[in-house]
This record gives sequence, C-alpha cells and structure tokens, in this order.
Amino acid sequence: MTMDKSLHVQAGLTRSRSVLSRAERIARLQSAERWTPGDSPLGLPKVRVFKLALKKKKVKKEEGEGDAAATTAAKPAAKPAGKPGDKKK
Repeated sequence: MTMDKSLHVQAGLTRSRSVLSRAERIARLQSAERWTPGDSPLGLPKVRVFKLALKKKKVKKEEGEGDAAATTAAKPAAKPAGKPGDKKK
C-alpha cells in the first residue's frame, strides 16, 4: 500500500545524522590516514560525527532608518524624580 502524499516529509532528513554508513566511515578514516585499502572493513574504529550549526544571517537596514533607530535606542528612558515611596502633593 502506498503512503498518502500529505504524510511524506518534504525536505527529507534535515537534521544531522549521528551514525555513518560503513562506506562513509572508511572514507573519513582514509582521509585521516587511519585505514589503508588492505585492512578489513569489519570492526572499524569509531569515527566522530561533527554537527554543523548554522549561523543566522543579519538583516541590513537602510542607512536613513538605521541612524534614526540607533539614536532613539541610545537615549535612556527618563526616570521620575524622587524615591518610589514619595508622594507628590
């Protein structure tokens, strides 16, 4: 029986995988010079999987709007005079 289209994941596997296939492990070991073609593909040593963290892009503002926003943000808010418990008459 086929799966309904609404149940399929559109992007596939988007997160990083924690387990590598044997071919991927051998490729990483070869690049690290820890495995030669004559070695047995069974009983391979562990290979660390690096997780990539994507940085969020900063949105650039127009110069005119950015200057106005920077000046308003730089001014501190006005505080009322006196102590918080004092009452004005």
